[in-house]
Amino acid sequence: MVRVGVIGCGNIGKVHSMILKELKEVRLCAMADIRIDRAEEFCRQYTEGKGHAYESLEEMLEQEELDGIHICTPHFCHVPMAERALKKGLHVFMEKPPAISRQQFEQLEKASSESGARLGICFQNRYNETTKKATELIEEGKIGALRGGRAFVTWNRNAPYYTESGWRGKLETEGGGALMNQSIHALDLLLRWLGKPIKTEASMSNHHLKGIVEVEDTLEAYMEFTQGKDPVRASFYATTAYVSDAPVLIEIAGERGFIRVEGDTVTYQEAGEMEPVIWRSKQSLVPGKSYWGSGHEACIHDFYDCVSTGKAYRNDLKSVRLTFNTMMDIYESAGSEEK
Repeated sequence: MVRVGVIGCGNIGKVHSMILKELKEVRLCAMADIRIDRAEEFCRQYTEGKGHAYESLEEMLEQEELDGIHICTPHFCHVPMAERALKKGLHVFMEKPPAISRQQFEQLEKASSESGARLGICFQNRYNETTKKATELIEEGKIGALRGGRAFVTWNRNAPYYTESGWRGKLETEGGGALMNQSIHALDLLLRWLGKPIKTEASMSNHHLKGIVEVEDTLEAYMEFTQGKDPVRASFYATTAYVSDAPVLIEIAGERGFIRVEGDTVTYQEAGEMEPVIWRSKQSLVPGKSYWGSGHEACIHDFYDCVSTGKAYRNDLKSVRLTFNTMMDIYESAGSEEK
């Protein structure tokens, strides 16, 4: 039995706690939050009153004999908290982003390499059935050699989302906006299918929350993956200035057709076919926001299966390095473009 604590009792902490509560190999026994009342409420809901509530990670680690923790806190806390836990030999499962700077990522790599414990990153959309289906189609060669891709994330985040949080919207604590917070998963999937960019150009803006937030509400990026006669290239667009939270759209174009993932649907068409084929996922959603995707449960289950069996975990730190570095490349390009 793996004894686990959750740090951060907000919306995403709730999703993690609900899943952990049902895992047979896990005992959820501690909650921590700077608002002790929230930690106490989580204990009542998810530990059947048997867990303990704490106001800080430090207090929880001092008082509890844990095997692992889940980090569901503001972005700037992710790396410092993971370092503390890894140094104590605790397994760590942390929400995205893995870091908010290249320096932080290096610190996390060092802490992970020096620890005997596991580190997992919650890139849950890798586990979606739509992701699996699109990957199968690409690997089967349904659309031939890949020519490029596009991704669109058009969501809505208004002023209270930032001002009521105490940390969102600030570069020092959130690290970034529409890309880092809302659309890192879309970027991750685009790179999963197209590989490592050899060229990145980007620009970013703040259209609807000027004077309220320091981070971008809109970002566009152009990426090249190969050059020459038939270059592979992609367009990426993310905004939180839309009027609602629309399903994420990712499309991969090949020499003989296309594959499009949108919400719970995969649409694909091979050259010569009169009509596209529409495939819909039957994967159930964990409670939460539907546009988060449906892979949280599978992602967390897989982490603890790998902890118990010793198998390699697909969402380890090495596996997210390309996505993180590309994200930082995009921000650096967009920052220089602004200047």
